Amino acid sequence: MQVNVVLNKNTSKDYSVHIDTLEKLVFDTKVLIVTNTTVAALHLEMLKTRISAKELHTIILPDGEMYKNFESLNLILNACFEHRLDRQSLLIAFGGGVIGDMTGFAASIYQRGINFIQIPTTLLAQVDASVGGKTGINNSYGKNLIGSFWQPRAVYCESAFLKTLPKREFAAGVAEIIKMAVTFDKNFFEWLETHDLSDEANLKSAIYKSIAIKADVVSQDETEKGIRAVLNYGHTFAHVIENQTQYSTYLHGEAVAIGIVMANTLAQKLGLLSAEDAERIQTLLKRYELPTHYKIDSLERFYDAFFLDKKSANDKITFILAEGIGGNDMRSGIPKEVVLEALGDANV
Repeated sequence: MQVNVVLNKNTSKDYSVHIDTLEKLVFDTKVLIVTNTTVAALHLEMLKTRISAKELHTIILPDGEMYKNFESLNLILNACFEHRLDRQSLLIAFGGGVIGDMTGFAASIYQRGINFIQIPTTLLAQVDASVGGKTGINNSYGKNLIGSFWQPRAVYCESAFLKTLPKREFAAGVAEIIKMAVTFDKNFFEWLETHDLSDEANLKSAIYKSIAIKADVVSQDETEKGIRAVLNYGHTFAHVIENQTQYSTYLHGEAVAIGIVMANTLAQKLGLLSAEDAERIQTLLKRYELPTHYKIDSLERFYDAFFLDKKSANDKITFILAEGIGGNDMRSGIPKEVVLEALGDANV
Protein backbone atom coordinates (compact mmCIF):
# COMPACT_ATOMS: atom_id res chain seq x y z
CA MET A 1 0.00 0.00 0.00
CA GLN A 2 1.11 3.56 -0.64
CA VAL A 3 -0.10 7.06 0.20
CA ASN A 4 1.24 10.06 -1.72
CA VAL A 5 1.94 13.40 -0.05
CA VAL A 6 1.48 16.09 -2.70
CA LEU A 7 3.09 19.42 -1.84
CA ASN A 8 3.60 22.92 -3.23
CA LYS A 9 6.33 22.43 -5.82
CA ASN A 10 7.83 25.85 -5.03
CA THR A 11 8.80 24.78 -1.51
CA SER A 12 8.96 20.98 -1.26
CA LYS A 13 8.99 17.81 -3.29
CA ASP A 14 6.21 15.25 -3.24
CA TYR A 15 6.96 11.95 -1.56
CA SER A 16 5.30 8.66 -0.78
CA VAL A 17 4.46 6.80 2.41
CA HIS A 18 5.08 3.10 1.77
CA ILE A 19 3.17 0.64 3.95
CA ASP A 20 4.64 -2.85 4.43
CA THR A 21 6.85 -2.63 1.33
CA LEU A 22 10.33 -2.20 2.80
CA GLU A 23 12.53 -4.70 1.00
CA LYS A 24 15.82 -3.22 -0.21
CA LEU A 25 16.93 0.40 -0.13
CA VAL A 26 19.90 1.29 -2.37
CA PHE A 27 21.77 4.58 -2.01
CA ASP A 28 24.82 5.73 -3.96
CA THR A 29 25.93 7.98 -1.11
CA LYS A 30 26.84 8.02 2.57
CA VAL A 31 24.01 7.10 4.92
CA LEU A 32 23.73 7.68 8.67
CA ILE A 33 21.07 5.76 10.60
CA VAL A 34 19.87 7.58 13.72
CA THR A 35 18.17 5.35 16.27
CA ASN A 36 17.92 4.74 20.02
CA THR A 37 19.02 1.99 22.39
CA THR A 38 15.66 0.22 22.47
CA VAL A 39 15.10 0.08 18.71
CA ALA A 40 18.75 -0.75 18.03
CA ALA A 41 18.57 -3.83 20.25
CA LEU A 42 15.40 -5.06 18.56
CA HIS A 43 15.66 -4.15 14.89
CA LEU A 44 18.90 -2.44 13.83
CA GLU A 45 20.69 -5.49 12.47
CA MET A 46 17.66 -6.42 10.38
CA LEU A 47 17.46 -2.90 8.93
CA LYS A 48 21.12 -2.96 7.99
CA THR A 49 20.49 -6.03 5.83
CA ARG A 50 17.88 -4.00 3.90
CA ILE A 51 20.21 -1.08 3.09
CA SER A 52 22.94 -0.85 0.48
CA ALA A 53 24.98 2.38 0.57
CA LYS A 54 28.35 3.82 -0.37
CA GLU A 55 29.02 4.01 3.36
CA LEU A 56 26.61 3.05 6.17
CA HIS A 57 27.03 4.49 9.66
CA THR A 58 24.94 4.45 12.80
CA ILE A 59 24.44 6.62 15.87
CA ILE A 60 22.52 5.21 18.84
CA LEU A 61 20.95 7.71 21.24
CA PRO A 62 19.32 7.20 24.65
CA ASP A 63 15.62 6.38 24.51
CA GLY A 64 13.01 8.79 25.83
CA GLU A 65 11.28 12.14 25.37
CA MET A 66 13.57 13.69 27.98
CA TYR A 67 16.46 13.26 25.50
CA LYS A 68 14.73 15.28 22.78
CA ASN A 69 17.03 18.24 23.36
CA PHE A 70 20.03 20.24 22.15
CA GLU A 71 22.47 17.69 23.53
CA SER A 72 21.05 14.85 21.45
CA LEU A 73 20.76 17.08 18.39
CA ASN A 74 24.42 17.96 18.75
CA LEU A 75 25.34 14.26 18.95
CA ILE A 76 23.61 13.68 15.60
CA LEU A 77 25.34 16.66 14.00
CA ASN A 78 28.72 15.59 15.38
CA ALA A 79 28.23 12.14 13.86
CA CYS A 80 27.49 13.80 10.52
CA PHE A 81 30.75 15.73 10.72
CA GLU A 82 32.79 12.79 11.97
CA HIS A 83 31.70 10.63 9.03
CA ARG A 84 32.17 13.54 6.61
CA LEU A 85 28.63 13.55 5.30
CA ASP A 86 28.10 15.98 2.44
CA ARG A 87 25.06 17.55 0.79
CA GLN A 88 24.36 14.36 -1.16
CA SER A 89 24.35 12.25 1.99
CA LEU A 90 21.24 10.92 3.71
CA LEU A 91 19.98 10.52 7.26
CA ILE A 92 17.59 7.73 8.20
CA ALA A 93 15.32 8.27 11.22
CA PHE A 94 14.79 4.80 12.66
CA GLY A 95 12.60 4.95 15.74
CA GLY A 96 9.57 6.70 17.15
CA GLY A 97 8.51 10.31 17.04
CA VAL A 98 11.41 11.56 19.14
CA ILE A 99 14.02 10.10 16.79
CA GLY A 100 12.07 11.23 13.73
CA ASP A 101 11.72 14.81 14.95
CA MET A 102 15.38 15.15 15.94
CA THR A 103 16.74 13.47 12.83
CA GLY A 104 14.60 15.61 10.57
CA PHE A 105 15.72 18.75 12.39
CA ALA A 106 19.37 17.73 12.10
CA ALA A 107 18.86 17.07 8.37
CA SER A 108 17.29 20.49 7.92
CA ILE A 109 20.27 22.38 9.39
CA TYR A 110 23.28 20.22 8.50
CA GLN A 111 25.10 22.07 5.70
CA ARG A 112 21.87 24.07 5.28
CA GLY A 113 19.83 20.98 4.54
CA ILE A 114 20.28 17.37 3.41
CA ASN A 115 17.80 14.60 2.64
CA PHE A 116 16.38 12.18 5.18
CA ILE A 117 13.87 9.37 5.22
CA GLN A 118 11.61 8.13 7.98
CA ILE A 119 11.37 4.49 9.04
CA PRO A 120 9.05 4.78 12.06
CA THR A 121 8.92 1.92 14.55
CA THR A 122 6.02 3.03 16.78
CA LEU A 123 2.34 3.24 15.96
CA LEU A 124 2.25 6.93 16.89
CA ALA A 125 5.11 7.73 14.54
CA GLN A 126 3.64 5.68 11.71
CA VAL A 127 0.19 7.27 11.76
CA ASP A 128 1.25 10.82 12.58
CA ALA A 129 4.76 12.00 13.49
CA SER A 130 6.64 10.60 10.48
CA VAL A 131 4.39 12.27 7.91
CA GLY A 132 4.31 15.99 7.24
CA GLY A 133 7.80 17.32 7.84
CA LYS A 134 7.46 18.77 11.33
CA THR A 135 10.83 18.48 13.06
CA GLY A 136 12.20 19.82 16.31
CA ILE A 137 13.35 19.48 19.89
CA ASN A 138 12.00 20.42 23.31
CA ASN A 139 13.37 22.93 25.81
CA SER A 140 12.48 24.12 29.30
CA TYR A 141 9.73 26.35 27.90
CA GLY A 142 7.83 23.62 26.11
CA LYS A 143 7.56 20.91 23.48
CA ASN A 144 8.79 21.29 19.90
CA LEU A 145 9.31 25.03 20.29
CA ILE A 146 12.61 24.83 18.37
CA GLY A 147 12.48 23.22 14.95
CA SER A 148 11.67 23.52 11.28
CA PHE A 149 9.46 22.20 8.52
CA TRP A 150 11.61 19.75 6.56
CA GLN A 151 9.89 17.06 4.53
CA PRO A 152 11.35 13.54 4.28
CA ARG A 153 12.11 12.07 0.89
CA ALA A 154 10.12 8.94 1.76
CA VAL A 155 8.44 7.18 4.69
CA TYR A 156 8.41 3.42 5.21
CA CYS A 157 5.82 2.11 7.68
CA GLU A 158 6.36 -1.55 8.50
CA SER A 159 3.73 -3.17 10.71
CA ALA A 160 6.26 -5.86 11.69
CA PHE A 161 8.03 -3.33 13.92
CA LEU A 162 4.84 -2.87 15.93
CA LYS A 163 4.88 -6.47 17.15
CA THR A 164 7.56 -5.56 19.70
CA LEU A 165 5.74 -2.46 21.00
CA PRO A 166 4.84 -2.39 24.70
CA LYS A 167 1.13 -2.09 25.40
CA ARG A 168 1.42 1.54 26.54
CA GLU A 169 3.28 2.55 23.38
CA PHE A 170 0.65 0.89 21.23
CA ALA A 171 -2.16 2.69 23.05
CA ALA A 172 -0.32 6.00 22.70
CA GLY A 173 -0.48 5.57 18.93
CA VAL A 174 -4.18 4.72 19.08
CA ALA A 175 -4.78 8.12 20.71
CA GLU A 176 -3.47 9.81 17.56
CA ILE A 177 -5.68 7.61 15.37
CA ILE A 178 -8.72 8.61 17.43
CA LYS A 179 -7.65 12.26 17.12
CA MET A 180 -7.78 12.02 13.31
CA ALA A 181 -11.17 10.35 13.30
CA VAL A 182 -12.84 12.73 15.75
CA THR A 183 -11.81 15.87 13.87
CA PHE A 184 -11.96 14.72 10.25
CA ASP A 185 -13.98 11.57 9.64
CA LYS A 186 -17.14 10.55 11.49
CA ASN A 187 -17.41 7.25 9.57
CA PHE A 188 -13.86 6.35 10.58
CA PHE A 189 -14.68 7.10 14.23
CA GLU A 190 -17.75 4.87 14.08
CA TRP A 191 -15.61 2.16 12.47
CA LEU A 192 -13.13 2.45 15.37
CA GLU A 193 -15.97 2.01 17.84
CA THR A 194 -16.80 -1.38 16.32
CA HIS A 195 -13.35 -2.71 15.33
CA ASP A 196 -10.60 -3.89 17.67
CA LEU A 197 -7.17 -2.56 16.66
CA SER A 198 -5.43 -5.51 18.30
CA ASP A 199 -6.56 -7.41 15.21
CA GLU A 200 -3.78 -7.15 12.61
CA ALA A 201 -6.06 -6.58 9.62
CA ASN A 202 -8.01 -3.87 11.45
CA LEU A 203 -4.79 -2.21 12.54
CA LYS A 204 -3.43 -2.06 8.98
CA SER A 205 -6.68 -0.50 7.79
CA ALA A 206 -6.53 2.10 10.57
CA ILE A 207 -2.90 2.93 9.79
CA TYR A 208 -3.67 3.42 6.10
CA LYS A 209 -6.74 5.56 6.82
CA SER A 210 -4.88 7.74 9.37
CA ILE A 211 -1.96 8.32 7.02
CA ALA A 212 -4.35 9.19 4.19
CA ILE A 213 -6.06 11.80 6.38
CA LYS A 214 -2.73 13.26 7.49
CA ALA A 215 -1.37 13.35 3.92
CA ASP A 216 -4.48 15.12 2.64
CA VAL A 217 -4.26 17.78 5.36
CA VAL A 218 -0.53 18.33 4.85
CA SER A 219 -1.06 18.61 1.10
CA GLN A 220 -3.51 21.46 1.74
CA ASP A 221 -1.43 23.26 4.36
CA GLU A 222 2.21 22.21 4.57
CA THR A 223 3.42 24.80 7.07
CA GLU A 224 0.37 24.95 9.33
CA LYS A 225 -1.13 28.28 8.38
CA GLY A 226 -4.67 26.95 8.61
CA ILE A 227 -6.33 23.52 8.45
CA ARG A 228 -3.20 21.59 9.49
CA ALA A 229 -3.47 23.15 12.96
CA VAL A 230 -6.53 20.93 13.50
CA LEU A 231 -4.14 17.98 13.79
CA ASN A 232 -3.17 19.50 17.15
CA TYR A 233 -6.54 18.57 18.66
CA GLY A 234 -5.77 17.73 22.30
CA HIS A 235 -2.16 18.82 21.93
CA THR A 236 -2.45 22.35 23.34
CA PHE A 237 -3.39 20.80 26.68
CA ALA A 238 -1.09 17.78 26.25
CA HIS A 239 2.04 19.87 25.74
CA VAL A 240 1.44 21.70 29.02
CA ILE A 241 0.97 18.38 30.81
CA GLU A 242 4.16 16.95 29.31
CA ASN A 243 6.20 20.02 30.21
CA GLN A 244 4.84 20.18 33.76
CA THR A 245 5.69 16.51 34.30
CA GLN A 246 9.12 16.97 32.68
CA TYR A 247 8.36 14.45 29.91
CA SER A 248 8.80 11.59 32.36
CA THR A 249 5.27 10.65 33.49
CA TYR A 250 3.25 10.29 30.30
CA LEU A 251 3.98 9.09 26.80
CA HIS A 252 3.05 11.72 24.22
CA GLY A 253 -0.07 9.84 23.11
CA GLU A 254 -1.15 9.41 26.72
CA ALA A 255 -0.91 13.16 27.29
CA VAL A 256 -2.85 13.70 24.04
CA ALA A 257 -5.63 11.44 25.33
CA ILE A 258 -5.95 13.57 28.46
CA GLY A 259 -5.76 16.70 26.32
CA ILE A 260 -8.59 15.46 24.12
CA VAL A 261 -10.82 15.06 27.16
CA MET A 262 -9.89 18.56 28.36
CA ALA A 263 -10.55 20.03 24.91
CA ASN A 264 -13.90 18.25 24.82
CA THR A 265 -14.85 19.76 28.16
CA LEU A 266 -14.15 23.21 26.72
CA ALA A 267 -16.04 22.35 23.51
CA GLN A 268 -19.09 21.40 25.58
CA LYS A 269 -18.94 24.78 27.35
CA LEU A 270 -19.07 26.47 23.96
CA GLY A 271 -21.89 24.32 22.63
CA LEU A 272 -19.75 22.63 19.99
CA LEU A 273 -19.88 19.09 21.36
CA SER A 274 -22.66 17.20 23.10
CA ALA A 275 -22.11 15.39 26.39
CA GLU A 276 -23.06 12.16 24.59
CA ASP A 277 -20.37 12.57 21.93
CA ALA A 278 -17.78 13.56 24.54
CA GLU A 279 -18.62 10.37 26.42
CA ARG A 280 -18.28 8.28 23.24
CA ILE A 281 -14.81 9.70 22.64
CA GLN A 282 -13.72 9.11 26.22
CA THR A 283 -15.09 5.57 26.15
CA LEU A 284 -13.04 4.78 23.05
CA LEU A 285 -9.89 6.18 24.69
CA LYS A 286 -10.52 4.13 27.82
CA ARG A 287 -10.98 0.96 25.77
CA TYR A 288 -7.23 1.10 25.10
CA GLU A 289 -6.50 1.95 28.76
CA LEU A 290 -5.40 5.47 27.94
CA PRO A 291 -5.41 7.99 30.80
CA THR A 292 -8.16 10.60 30.64
CA HIS A 293 -7.49 12.71 33.75
CA TYR A 294 -4.65 14.90 35.01
CA LYS A 295 -4.63 16.65 38.39
CA ILE A 296 -3.85 20.33 37.80
CA ASP A 297 -2.05 21.91 40.74
CA SER A 298 -2.65 25.50 39.66
CA LEU A 299 -5.29 26.46 37.09
CA GLU A 300 -3.66 29.87 36.60
CA ARG A 301 -0.22 28.41 35.93
CA PHE A 302 -1.69 25.83 33.55
CA TYR A 303 -3.55 28.58 31.69
CA ASP A 304 -0.46 30.82 31.44
CA ALA A 305 1.48 27.96 29.84
CA PHE A 306 -0.92 28.02 26.88
CA PHE A 307 0.68 31.25 25.65
CA LEU A 308 3.83 29.33 24.66
CA ASP A 309 1.75 27.24 22.26
CA LYS A 310 2.86 27.75 18.66
CA LYS A 311 -0.71 28.46 17.50
CA SER A 312 -1.06 31.41 19.88
CA ALA A 313 -0.55 34.92 18.52
CA ASN A 314 -1.18 38.49 19.61
CA ASP A 315 -1.69 37.30 23.19
CA LYS A 316 -4.61 35.14 22.10
CA ILE A 317 -4.74 31.40 22.55
CA THR A 318 -6.09 29.29 19.70
CA PHE A 319 -7.83 26.11 20.79
CA ILE A 320 -8.53 23.19 18.46
CA LEU A 321 -11.93 21.78 19.32
CA ALA A 322 -14.20 19.04 18.04
CA GLU A 323 -17.43 20.28 16.49
CA GLY A 324 -19.45 17.16 16.88
CA ILE A 325 -17.72 13.94 15.81
CA GLY A 326 -16.09 14.37 12.42
CA GLY A 327 -15.94 18.16 12.58
CA ASN A 328 -13.52 20.72 13.95
CA ASP A 329 -13.29 24.33 15.05
CA MET A 330 -10.24 26.57 15.56
CA ARG A 331 -11.34 29.06 18.19
CA SER A 332 -9.40 32.10 19.40
CA GLY A 333 -10.30 34.72 21.96
CA ILE A 334 -12.23 32.43 24.30
CA PRO A 335 -12.70 34.35 27.57
CA LYS A 336 -10.21 33.32 30.21
CA GLU A 337 -12.94 32.59 32.74
CA VAL A 338 -14.56 30.08 30.36
CA VAL A 339 -11.25 28.26 29.84
CA LEU A 340 -10.54 28.22 33.58
CA GLU A 341 -14.02 26.87 34.25
CA ALA A 342 -13.46 24.08 31.73
CA LEU A 343 -10.09 23.27 33.28
CA GLY A 344 -11.72 23.19 36.69
CA ASP A 345 -14.45 20.81 35.48
CA ALA A 346 -11.85 18.53 33.86
CA ASN A 347 -9.82 18.64 37.08
CA VAL A 348 -12.55 17.09 39.24
